[in-house]
Amino acid sequence: MINIPSTFKISFRALRVNKMRSALTMLGIIIGVGAVIAMVAVGTGASRKIAQQISSMGSNLLIILPGATTAGGVRMGAGTQPTLTMGDTEAIIKECPAVADAAPIHNGVAQVMFGHLNWSTGVIGTTPSLLVVREWDLAAGRSFTTQDVKSATKVCLLGQTVVDNLFGEQDPVGQTIRIKNVPFMVIGVLAKKGQNAQGQDQDDTIMIPVTTAQKKLFGTQFPGMVRIIVVKAKSAEDLAAAEQQITALLKQRHRIGPKQDNDFTVRNLTQVMQAAEQSTKVMTLLLGAIASVSLLVGGIGIMNIMLVSVTERTREIGIRMAIGAKTWDIRLQFIIEALTLSLIGGVIGIIVGVSTAMVLSSISGWPTVVSPLSIVLAFGFSGFIGIFFGFYPAYKASLLNPIDALRYE
Repeated sequence: MINIPSTFKISFRALRVNKMRSALTMLGIIIGVGAVIAMVAVGTGASRKIAQQISSMGSNLLIILPGATTAGGVRMGAGTQPTLTMGDTEAIIKECPAVADAAPIHNGVAQVMFGHLNWSTGVIGTTPSLLVVREWDLAAGRSFTTQDVKSATKVCLLGQTVVDNLFGEQDPVGQTIRIKNVPFMVIGVLAKKGQNAQGQDQDDTIMIPVTTAQKKLFGTQFPGMVRIIVVKAKSAEDLAAAEQQITALLKQRHRIGPKQDNDFTVRNLTQVMQAAEQSTKVMTLLLGAIASVSLLVGGIGIMNIMLVSVTERTREIGIRMAIGAKTWDIRLQFIIEALTLSLIGGVIGIIVGVSTAMVLSSISGWPTVVSPLSIVLAFGFSGFIGIFFGFYPAYKASLLNPIDALRYE
């Protein structure tokens, strides 16, 4: 019968005899566990932030950009040729079955004033549908209406950043601000969205009726022209169908022949954002795998030290065998020593990893999320490393001949 408590006492006593060597042996496990936890925390934090940004953008989104202007053989890029109109938006809503809603955007940058304060921000001329497409709630007040769009009413919705810079703690609803010296009444405040995937502050914005933007702020080259159309598909499965239906409809409306280039571009924002999220998840796995190499190195260090320990304690092993210790008594002793080194190193490594993640987050501003699963896996793997790499030295020790061991110098 193997005496487990006695074996633990012998193992701990042997580790205490060589405290410095035991500490240095654990260092590899400490670094490995700490690195795994810290790297996975960084990767998980990045994935979560991208997921939040995807959520803040809205789901199942398509964006339609106007075409490119060509002058002297030089193409100026998407968005430089005014080809999209309010009529295109209305046609997309009515004639594309896979589309839930769509909103035109006619935007620009303007200086905004309230009292003695001023602020430069982006102004979005749009319709009430944009709040539906972008899944953007109101924190206070009301949205403008379809009648406001028809009448080009001078009303606006403020993003939270604009409110903070112009009003502070004061309630902006019902106040009058001036955009490019044109008075607008604040009728609502948009709920906070945060940054998008490009790091831009989505709350640093003002929304006004699209017709007001066209007629009273930014003007248009052609009546009804808009700069962007944002579309929401009915579901993720309908995105591809919505893209095909929009493309076919706009080619028909813009009279584009089979061999002509489109004068617009349809982009799937949801797929782009999801690809970024997937890339971050893969990066998290790679970071964890790279950090796990440190654990393997730590395990090899444990095996080397245990082999040295077997050699140093050959006479001790011979004496234990001579007085009746069984083969598994010897094996268990060395396995427990290796396992103890790994688990103590694992506990210290968890503390180091969590602390490193918190320091990285506070110093660099990187989002970090310490996952309980990563802690359990790293700690469990460190225990497995101890058993795995401790088995061979234990096996070697158990095979020693008691007579030869007692004669060993």
